[in-house]
Amino acid sequence: MQRRAFRRFLVEDGIRHLILAPLAFLIVFPIAWMVLTSLKPSAETVLWPPRMLPQVPTFENYREVFLRWPFLRFFLNSLLVSGVSTVMILLTSSSAGYAFAKIKSRAMNVIFFIFIATIIVPFESYMIPVYLLVNRLGWLDSYPGLILPFIIMAFGVFFMRQTIQAIPDELIQAARIDGCSEFAIFWRMILPLSAGPLSALAIYAFLNVWGFFTWPLIITNTQEMYTTEIGLALFQSQFFIEYGLVAAGATVTALPLLLVFFVFQRRIITAVTLTGLKGT
Repeated sequence: MQRRAFRRFLVEDGIRHLILAPLAFLIVFPIAWMVLTSLKPSAETVLWPPRMLPQVPTFENYREVFLRWPFLRFFLNSLLVSGVSTVMILLTSSSAGYAFAKIKSRAMNVIFFIFIATIIVPFESYMIPVYLLVNRLGWLDSYPGLILPFIIMAFGVFFMRQTIQAIPDELIQAARIDGCSEFAIFWRMILPLSAGPLSALAIYAFLNVWGFFTWPLIITNTQEMYTTEIGLALFQSQFFIEYGLVAAGATVTALPLLLVFFVFQRRIITAVTLTGLKGT
């Protein structure tokens, strides 16, 4: 029986890998092509048929990226906007999610469903009113103006509400009996128990803000406020595209995303093993 079960496991595992391996290749191949293209001289990027590996690898494209344009400033702008926006999204999503999950009333349910309905509304449909608001506040071409549309995420509120609902009400009632205020319960109990989901939300929020192009494009007027997504567009001229520079800039842009993913991925696993909500 054990031998038969082991063979069955090997067959199922083999089928699983046969399905996942091509999918993994499709995901990894464009990234590998981007990195290898960033190491090619300009002449090699337009060869036909194209070649995967560079014949004469060079780091000149990376040097040119930072010399031709203030790409380091673009990078720091994106890092600041994405980092602050992610922190704000985590705070607003967790606090609103706690309120929607643990305050039992019909009014809160109605407000929640109206709020969640905004998920299907694309940002472009209300971008002009937000622009007019930012203009009236005098925040055009500024960090507050870049960050303002990203301080609240409807999906984040929904995600945290579903997570916090799984926390037993008995724990919260016991804390209230012990004299904890609502803020203390939220800060000392809800946030630690939601560390794993918060880490997952942080990854999603950071990636979403980092890759946003339209809003920084219309609100920034000077190069000092450009983000990396706008900076990459500077390497495309009217008649040709410098593929080596674009690939080098895209590789530099992708590094923080990979770093955030790997750091928070480990945090998610740790949070799942340490949380007191295993099995709920």
